[in-house]
Amino acid sequence: MIALPYTINAASTLSSDRPQPVPAARTVSAKTWLAVVGATLGAFMAVLNIQIVNASLADIQGAIGAGIDDGGWISTSYLIAEIVVIPFSGWLAQVFSIRIYLLTNAVLFLALSAACALARDLPQMIVLRAIQGFTGGVLIPMAFTLIITLLPKPKQPIGLALFALSATFAPAIGPTIGGYLTENFGWQYIFYVNLAPGAIMIAMLYFSLEAKPMKLSLLRQGDWPGIVTMAIGLGALQTVLEEGNKDDWFGSPFIVRLSVIAAVALSLFLLIELTSNKPLLNLRLLFRRNFGFGISANFLLGIALYGSVYILPVYLSRIQGYNAEQIGMVLAWTGLPQLLLIPLVPRLMNRFDARLVIGVGFALFAASNFMNIHMTADYATD
Repeated sequence: MIALPYTINAASTLSSDRPQPVPAARTVSAKTWLAVVGATLGAFMAVLNIQIVNASLADIQGAIGAGIDDGGWISTSYLIAEIVVIPFSGWLAQVFSIRIYLLTNAVLFLALSAACALARDLPQMIVLRAIQGFTGGVLIPMAFTLIITLLPKPKQPIGLALFALSATFAPAIGPTIGGYLTENFGWQYIFYVNLAPGAIMIAMLYFSLEAKPMKLSLLRQGDWPGIVTMAIGLGALQTVLEEGNKDDWFGSPFIVRLSVIAAVALSLFLLIELTSNKPLLNLRLLFRRNFGFGISANFLLGIALYGSVYILPVYLSRIQGYNAEQIGMVLAWTGLPQLLLIPLVPRLMNRFDARLVIGVGFALFAASNFMNIHMTADYATD
């Protein structure tokens, strides 16, 4: 079994501005790779379940009798839960141990996927998707944690390339898979498709992660004020962002109230985290140049990537009148280049300055987005 170093918060003790000596390469055991691949497969599935549903949302709404506006909560509930649970997954992994925490949520994720396929009305679907989002939100950060803690530094680019498949390739290929399954087998299969790879993921994690004792005493030492304010603030903010456009933004009293709640809760969260001796999130790390730059770049990438991946299926469905399979075929062209290039990233990182690779990637991505800023009902219909 793999011994998992207790290093989830170890980044706070390192200087991100000073280069660290590269340790000598060591052989990575098969069980280590089994754990890393299993965890990244889980992260891939968690991210995939955002976009695989969006492309088939119209079919799901019709099947369970939901309107266009109310049906949006099928995606919103999943995203809110996922975003809320991600920040304190590291702490909960310390409390319950990586093995127990990850395996439990992996099993629940599969069970809830099957339950979503059996939902008969909108309230059932929203509740099930929200709980599924909580479990899926655990799989994403835990994959990154295992890559950093289990792999030696020379092997981490390979692990990070695998993780990139979940971060960028999964959102791009999700509508393609969802559209094909919906048109040929029914919308239920966008949830059933999780079962086979999910079972493989659970088996890989079960046989590769070492059992560790739980540390329930850490629950008493938890940053509960930070947890509560963060959960309320992020939940309210995500709801505002998801539902604001539909409800006329600040013309809606509901959106105004949620905006005030989000602003107050997140302000309190920042104050608590910056003054606490044992914060849930060590926000002081953001003031370290390399770490802060990396987080900022990833934040901006997320806005552009997930924004474009979200809006394109909506545009193709509502404006162009495409069905789920046609939407998937269009968006497949954003995923295929990623599938070809991501395996090459470790070699590019070893051969060229990482800043150059990142800069070229951002430039190409920005150019592709600018090419689509004039989308109308007549755009690309010839």
